[in-house]
Amino acid sequence: MVARAPDRSFRSLSGLERTASTSRVLNLAAVASQNVGDPEYEASPFFRAAALNGAVIIKHRIRNDEQYIFEQAKRISTKVIIPFERTDLSLGGRSLFVGQRGWQELLNQLRGSQEDEARDVALLEALDELPSLDPFLLREHLKRRDFKIANCYFAISAPDLERMQRFVSGEISKLVDLAYGGGKTTGAPNANISKLVSLLLSGQDDARLEPLRLTLGLEGENFREGIFSWKGFLYYKWVLNSLWPELRGVISELTEIKVVGPRDYEMMSQVKEVGGRVNQAILGQVRKVRSTLQVYDDAFAELTQAGNPMAFRNFLLKSPEMFITLGERTGMVSHIASFWRYRFPKGRPLKVELDELFDILQDFHQGLGEDEDKTAPAAVVGDSALIDPVTTEPIGKAV
Repeated sequence: MVARAPDRSFRSLSGLERTASTSRVLNLAAVASQNVGDPEYEASPFFRAAALNGAVIIKHRIRNDEQYIFEQAKRISTKVIIPFERTDLSLGGRSLFVGQRGWQELLNQLRGSQEDEARDVALLEALDELPSLDPFLLREHLKRRDFKIANCYFAISAPDLERMQRFVSGEISKLVDLAYGGGKTTGAPNANISKLVSLLLSGQDDARLEPLRLTLGLEGENFREGIFSWKGFLYYKWVLNSLWPELRGVISELTEIKVVGPRDYEMMSQVKEVGGRVNQAILGQVRKVRSTLQVYDDAFAELTQAGNPMAFRNFLLKSPEMFITLGERTGMVSHIASFWRYRFPKGRPLKVELDELFDILQDFHQGLGEDEDKTAPAAVVGDSALIDPVTTEPIGKAV
């Protein structure tokens, strides 16, 4: 199978070479070009096979005409694209889906090496377990699977990481306080809670987590999986808080963007219709993400405020399945926000040719899938009837 990029640079693989990884893209080609000569990069590569270590990994929404290559129906799969030329991704590359029929045989052909084949296969299967490629969750997940990989592959900025750690610590310290009595039995409460929060976030098994495990009433793998999914919920809660202003900007700018160049009346009409559906679908996905996060908030409140550990225990047992859906939905809107800002940087004219805008909106609409909010009427580009699900105020302005 050959992945060919279209000529338009913003829609091509070559555009990815200049971008960081996102929730849907792990750009190993860009990491390679940015870390030449870095000792840690050389010592702890992502994949052992050099060809794979320059690949572009994508969380791909399976289209109807692609389902036949899988044994079972899938919504999301992990796509591996190995460029023909790393320094010019516009030339395209060879690709495969993890889990497609005969994928390991195809992978053997693409790797170009028999060294550490089992490790690279196991790593791809681990990537396929995740709903998205968010750097924090990717790092945590692979650490739990004992893969030793250089930090440069997980593009989380130091300020973002610090803010996320503070947010997560503020949330889970309530439970640590409940399980350990505020740490009063072993010294300064705040210092002990901080250490236990760091230990919990590290994902390491440690006897000091035993009081927390007993409070939650979980054993072995259920405890480890529940804690990981819980951290995932907290991460996505933080992501949505950080992402929502960007999504508001995308929705608003879709009502303001100016079409330049040749115009076709029929395509203009289609752009307005698809743009409205994209905006409404974004809002619908955000509502659903918030609804899922509310399940967590309610269960956590039952534990920390009502003293009912069974509610939160039951949530943790169900959370791995919920985590997958939450990750898919958050990844959908995160991709839209990141691509839109990459294509239309702040401070630059908000202008685009009609055919490119149509392609962008079609891609967004397909990425959001058929899961859009059916309870709300579709708006059109330029319609001010788009409602913020948080403030209930209109987004954008009428034209």
